[in-house]
Amino acid sequence: MNSFYKVLGISKQSFHQHENRWIQMQSSQKELLRIVYEIREDHPTMGLRDMYYKLQPECMGRDAFEEFCKSENLSRVRYRNYRKTTDSSGVVRFENLLINLEITRINQVWQSDITYYELGDRFYYITFIIDAYSRLIVGHNTSQRLKTEHTTLPALVNALNNRKMQRLSVSGLIFHSDGGGQYFDKEFLALTYKNEIINSMCEYPWENGKAERVNGVIKNNYLIHRSIKSFNDLIREVDRSVKLYNTQKPHISLKRMTPINFEKKNYICNGQNADSKKSAIKLNPLPVGDNSPTGYGQNTSSSNIALKYVEN
Repeated sequence: MNSFYKVLGISKQSFHQHENRWIQMQSSQKELLRIVYEIREDHPTMGLRDMYYKLQPECMGRDAFEEFCKSENLSRVRYRNYRKTTDSSGVVRFENLLINLEITRINQVWQSDITYYELGDRFYYITFIIDAYSRLIVGHNTSQRLKTEHTTLPALVNALNNRKMQRLSVSGLIFHSDGGGQYFDKEFLALTYKNEIINSMCEYPWENGKAERVNGVIKNNYLIHRSIKSFNDLIREVDRSVKLYNTQKPHISLKRMTPINFEKKNYICNGQNADSKKSAIKLNPLPVGDNSPTGYGQNTSSSNIALKYVEN
């Protein structure tokens, strides 16, 4: 390989730096494309230039953004399209581990997605992580930027800290997402690897339906009814909405219980699963009903979560 680099007239280091930049660019474009599709469904007639200034993407300039969207036929009115928008060809992709998987307990599978929120003349981003069994939002984050360190990484840290405060191990947990770059960023994967979390990815949006459904519930059932005039307002209302969702919203699939009461009844009080079989998991959570966004004693604002994980 050294001879190969020599023939090309470049060093091994510069070659790998170029490769890493290309991978980062590809992953950023694919995640940006997914957000653009979501925006296009909500705003069928919004011009690409207006969209650019609202998104303010860091991975490309205005003209490149417009050409990028035109190449994906996003310059005109579109109807709902079920094509995949996070095909990360040439970059990391994990197997979809949820196919034919029966989810029978909490902390078996977490699902995550990033959505946007329009406020004034720009967009902001909200990342949710839910427990696929109890529907509890275990972690979330509100950000001004779409990069990993502002979206998936602090949301995962928030989720890990919340579960750690319950003295609940996440070893062997499956973390399921779409193929967006924020979910295979090196720093994000380092954190999942450190905690023995297994990564899983879908190809199509409907294969991550529970996470996408939470996006719609929080935005359309809660945030749309609030007076949100600034980014700080958005942070506060997202935190409030997550707490209301976790502690007060009944779910048909949970026998009309709220996510937090479902976990409390089936795990915290008697250490049993919903089917009355003994669970090997032992929980010791903080009391419900504090001022935390999740209801589990995490008092940190969702946009200012320090990237510090509570160690054993």
